[in-house]
Amino acid sequence: MATTTLARTPSSTAASTATRIGRSTVDHNAPIRCWLLAVAALVLLMIAVGGATRLTGSGLSITEWKPLIGAIPPLSEADWATAFGKYQQIPQYTQVNKGMSLPEFKTIFWWEWGHRFLGRVIGLAFALPMLWFALRGRLPTGLAPKLLGLLALGGLQAGIGWYMVASGLVDRVDVSQYRLALHLGTAFAILGGLIWVAMGLRPRSTQAVYLQTVTAVQRRGAALVLTLIGVQVGLGALVAGLKAGLTYNTWPLMDGRLIPHGLGTLVPWYLNVFENITTVQFNHRMVAYIITGVVIWHGLSLVRTADDKRLRQSAGLLIAGVLAQVVLGIWTLLAVVPVSLGIIHQVGAAVLLGLAVRHLYLVRERPPVRRHDQR
Repeated sequence: MATTTLARTPSSTAASTATRIGRSTVDHNAPIRCWLLAVAALVLLMIAVGGATRLTGSGLSITEWKPLIGAIPPLSEADWATAFGKYQQIPQYTQVNKGMSLPEFKTIFWWEWGHRFLGRVIGLAFALPMLWFALRGRLPTGLAPKLLGLLALGGLQAGIGWYMVASGLVDRVDVSQYRLALHLGTAFAILGGLIWVAMGLRPRSTQAVYLQTVTAVQRRGAALVLTLIGVQVGLGALVAGLKAGLTYNTWPLMDGRLIPHGLGTLVPWYLNVFENITTVQFNHRMVAYIITGVVIWHGLSLVRTADDKRLRQSAGLLIAGVLAQVVLGIWTLLAVVPVSLGIIHQVGAAVLLGLAVRHLYLVRERPPVRRHDQR
């Protein structure tokens, strides 16, 4: 038998190893993995509802933060009158929505209430199963600190949400674009963290040994893609916070120029990156082009060289995802950001980030080629 094993080709040996692993491995972590992915789906829904809340101008309709009793909406006409009276005292009402009727107020109230209520649901959907798995001794070694970190980040996100809302209750008619970027970025970080942890709980049968491995350049390329998408999420939040998508609604030119006038009109210069509407939209466009180029370069390199079918498929999904998001972004811009397209574009960004997180994990689990093996 030993002689037979040594006589096998390397490819047949690897395939045999993968087969034996697949037959002997039991997926004990499947319930935990499914739970984490279900919570990730809820976070994706939360991102969609948050986008709708922002695009409908509903985010400031609830002027108080009551983590516990705030889950109970107004139950009587007197309660509704009280909530509406508080809204009528903030600048958004006096300067933008003055004369709004109570039924109109109820519409924006329900969007914001739904957003906050879903946040509470996500907190319970994460904390209670985590406690159950822990008490049953089902958590693998090393998983508890990761879960506690995600739980803490979720609790912090609730506070960040109120921190964002508070910025629009006194001196502004909308929220600070800086705080919006922090709030959205944290939501994306939670989504990415859930997917990353879930990926680490896959059975060993899906992690077979392959003859070829990815290069160090390809590993760095996958990390670069995820980093650029994270930067783009922040830039998109600045676009949303400044309502920069409602201007320069042409493509590929801005105001008839590839490089528009007015990019650096604010002093000091760095404020243009965060507060100049022209610069913010220009940066969002340029980074989209950079991401597209990097993803295509990185994806094609894996499609041509990777022996792991999952890596090739993941690279193809990433290319398709970024191209779809670019087309969707252009469509949203040309249509002057209707609510439906704005929501879809934000959800598309979340899906793309999820694909990039999954892709980076798959690339990193393949050991890098040693320097003298690289071509």
